[in-house]
Amino acid sequence: MDKFSHLEAYVAVVESGSFSKASERLGLAKSVLSRRVTQLEEHLGTRLLHRTTRSLRVTDAGTEFYRRSVQLLH
Repeated sequence: MDKFSHLEAYVAVVESGSFSKASERLGLAKSVLSRRVTQLEEHLGTRLLHRTTRSLRVTDAGTEFYRRSVQLLH
């Protein structure tokens, strides 16, 4: 797993508020972003995002992980 590409995908989804917007921002397919975020969640053993067909919400663990990810990427 390329951790930085997974972190970049997660940060883009959180900042964009959707997989579609993050997909446009990074120039990647939504399915690729979704797979990367799912793999990241599996690797960490925790849920970062609550996803439904109509909404996306960051969990408490996801909020903390987002803050740390931004620091790592900068």
